[in-house]
Amino acid sequence: MMRKIGGLRGSKRRRISKGVTHTRASFNNTIVTAADARGQVVSWFSAGACGFGGARKSTAFAAQTAAENAIRTLIDQGVKRAEVVITGPGPGRDTALRAICGSGVVLGLVRDITPMPHNGCRPPKRRCI
Repeated sequence: MMRKIGGLRGSKRRRISKGVTHTRASFNNTIVTAADARGQVVSWFSAGACGFGGARKSTAFAAQTAAENAIRTLIDQGVKRAEVVITGPGPGRDTALRAICGSGVVLGLVRDITPMPHNGCRPPKRRCI
């Protein structure tokens, strides 16, 4: 059961109609950036900034915590609709998306822009023994 995320108190309020959440999930960390529709960053959170360190930084729970903190600042600014852009192959990508879905914000678009190689680089030569 997903719980609804409330807003932070005491921060300055700027009315934003629509927000964009960029999630970068690498194998070592997950960075969630919250921006408005024009691309100006409102806030960002990473798993390391949320207090996780070492091997715990690359877990799905750390990514969920970072996504909840980032979407909480968007809710605090008055965002009702949001788009989600996901990049990277890390373990926290699905959990961060679930945290954003369960926050009460209406999702308009979910995009995955993970770069995929079209045959990639040439491999190194065979080892001679």
